Amino acid sequence: EGSQYYIRNIDFAGNLKYSSDSLRAVLGIEKGEIYDASRLDARLHGDMTTQDISGMYLDDGYLFFNVEAVEVAVTEDSIDLELRIFEGPQATIRKIILEGNTKTSDYVILRELRTVPGQKFSRADLIRSQREILNLGYFNQETIQVVPIPDPVNGTVDIKYVVEEKPSDQLQVQGGWGGRIQDAAW
Repeated sequence: EGSQYYIRNIDFAGNLKYSSDSLRAVLGIEKGEIYDASRLDARLHGDMTTQDISGMYLDDGYLFFNVEAVEVAVTEDSIDLELRIFEGPQATIRKIILEGNTKTSDYVILRELRTVPGQKFSRADLIRSQREILNLGYFNQETIQVVPIPDPVNGTVDIKYVVEEKPSDQLQVQGGWGGRIQDAAW
């Protein structure tokens, strides 16, 4: 496996929206801890159990956000990290596109959405919208897709919801019979 390395310093570069202290708190990796690249990546780009740095920015409209961890110094058993952040502009939702709903009217889906044209992009709103669509019970939950279509030039994003309707026109017939045959002695 090789030698174990420890984190000596973590610095942030390019962050204007959030202070280095607040980013460090969300990162949750302290000076002196064992360097774990997979844990660092999860805390930067997508840890579904807790808040991550990308999530902070994505929930506040920074769809074009990017963060890169660079090992700036490696000594005997320690590593200095610099987290280089590109915030980019906040994205605004331009339009909502619905596909796959052949029986269900668009307005039935649209009234469940938390993503509205003219609003700032938010990953949390996207996830909640997907959950609300599934709660209708009309669509197959394994095949639903939510596809952001970003336009970095204009700072906008179109959001496409692709659904597959469940068959709902089913006939159910149930029956039963219960009885006893008795020998009659006449």
